Amino acid sequence: MAAFMLGTSLATAPLAGAAGGALEKEDLKLGFIKLTDMAPLAIAYEKGFFEDEGLYVTLEAQANWKILLDRVVTGELDGAHMLAGQPLAATIGFGTQADMVTAFSMDLNGNGITVSNAVWEEMKKNVPMKDGKPVHPIKADALKPVVQKYRAEGKPFNMGMVFPVSTHNYELRYWLAAGGIHPGYYAPSKGDTSGQIKADVLLSVTPPPQMPATLEAGTIYGYCVGEPWNQQAVFKGIGVPVITDYEIWKNNPEKVFGVTKEWAEKNPNTHKAMLKAMIRAAAWLDENNNANRMDAVKILARPQYVGADAKVIANSMTGTFEYEKGDKRAVPDFNVFFRYNATYPYYSDAVWYLTQMRRWGQIEENKPDSWYKEVAKKVYRPDIYAEAAKELIAEGKLKASDFPDFAKESGFRAPQSEFIDGIEYDGSQPNAYLKKFAIGLKGNDKP
Repeated sequence: MAAFMLGTSLATAPLAGAAGGALEKEDLKLGFIKLTDMAPLAIAYEKGFFEDEGLYVTLEAQANWKILLDRVVTGELDGAHMLAGQPLAATIGFGTQADMVTAFSMDLNGNGITVSNAVWEEMKKNVPMKDGKPVHPIKADALKPVVQKYRAEGKPFNMGMVFPVSTHNYELRYWLAAGGIHPGYYAPSKGDTSGQIKADVLLSVTPPPQMPATLEAGTIYGYCVGEPWNQQAVFKGIGVPVITDYEIWKNNPEKVFGVTKEWAEKNPNTHKAMLKAMIRAAAWLDENNNANRMDAVKILARPQYVGADAKVIANSMTGTFEYEKGDKRAVPDFNVFFRYNATYPYYSDAVWYLTQMRRWGQIEENKPDSWYKEVAKKVYRPDIYAEAAKELIAEGKLKASDFPDFAKESGFRAPQSEFIDGIEYDGSQPNAYLKKFAIGLKGNDKP
């Protein structure tokens, strides 16, 4: 797939950049996938925030998540919009092996699970209704009899997700398992990276922009993906989004900005300058109660960014989400870029992803709680984030109240219980958390 490229030839000389010293590198090539949550990169570029930091930035769309990660590792890209699980998985050696870091979380929420029209008609029979409309959130309990029927007829129930270490994979698995549907295990040491061992539903990888066409072709019966590819199914009349990730795990972290550890160590001032630009972009996206969102939608609709119809992007970027056609509901926090400390890279977010890797066999051996915390602190770098934020505060571009209290912040969120199954998550106790699930590996279990 040809990469779309953006560039600018700035007339001004490069600035000193970060207060800590001159920029080590001024010309940067940054990668992204065509999803609305790449918005902080597009806005930082279009609003001149990168330019303010003395950075000459080229943004380049990538064909898929694997290519994107590989190009960051080889140095073809300086950094990229990444799945939150990618820097963690690479660092522990699941898939691509490379030491990665992230000092910036790009957004909260933003995904949905969509099923085909035919599956929805069957599911609907099991969904409570009120005033002629389905009662939300819709649990996977409603899908379970449909899956059982397909399997009884000898038809594998196929669903798509975007990458093995994607939030989408873990959210889809979480939702299915909460409804008593087994999404399958991985066993990499046995050469099985399909993730389909003991599975009731067979999950496989499909790149985000191809999800609607794959559903329409009947290759899959549903998928979990980021926007605008759930709303696209509604507009095309080929599927129904049944639940958002906000309803699976309220205010869940979704994407991060990732670089290699080596790059971060070689380019500390440049890294900080990038973060400052992206933090400002995220704040712009959320400021004044999302007042800038329609401007952002017009930018994202351009072919070099997301390239979907502005109406489709606006459906989820402006505080609403459309489920069954015509059933548009208010979901003001479906896309969050800055509020609720969305940009802060919490260790506890990293630990959650690692627990899901363990739960489904991507991590095959039992690990002590200390291991989860060590990996989280190796990859997630709130210390670097805090340096960038403090400079923005000193420059008067943002306020101290816009950020966590860095002097008191531990990097671990308070225990969270707003999950679809009501199970509480405490990032400081990963093994105790895993023991709470009826479906999934725990303790010394092996796939």
